Amino acid sequence: MPQPAIDDRDAPPPILIVPGLYNSEPEHWQSHWQSALPGAERVEQLDWERPTLGDWMAALVEAVRRRPGAVLVGHSLGCALIAHLAQLRGGRGIGGALLVAPAEVNPDGPAGRLLSGFSPMPVQRLPFPSLVVASRDDPYVRFNQAEAFARAWGSRLVDLGHAGHVNVASGHGPWQAGRALLSGLIEEVTMKRSRAA
Repeated sequence: MPQPAIDDRDAPPPILIVPGLYNSEPEHWQSHWQSALPGAERVEQLDWERPTLGDWMAALVEAVRRRPGAVLVGHSLGCALIAHLAQLRGGRGIGGALLVAPAEVNPDGPAGRLLSGFSPMPVQRLPFPSLVVASRDDPYVRFNQAEAFARAWGSRLVDLGHAGHVNVASGHGPWQAGRALLSGLIEEVTMKRSRAA
């Protein structure tokens, strides 16, 4: 007896974890999510301490190629990498993006020249659903700059109040509230995919 065709339009999209500088340690919320979310995968970089845009971009492009339709979960420099990918390739292969604590990459910014290879930050509208999550006392980006990124990218902005860099140092381990934001974004991406099919 023939099996019915499987319609995967309502299946959740793959998740790609996109850490920033120095990777995300085991207690970081990105690491917790990678373990907890079925099929979630971290985009691995050859050199986490001396980031170069070309090398990091190549790794992300390959990950998206293997996991088409993925929702990208970026933190800090990972957000800049995602914005650069969208500038280079548009929305091809990307379902959506959760952009948490996007770091300022200008060489005059808080991280200095370490992130300057990612400057200037792309500011074109992202061609997929996106959410920027920002803190009012993030040492790596001023809140008004994070607001400007969200406006330019066409992203919904979530104001976390005083939450530091939204990392282990600021008390964000498993970060269940962030998981709820991701779930809402995944639902939006899944509905958009179903309407387009």
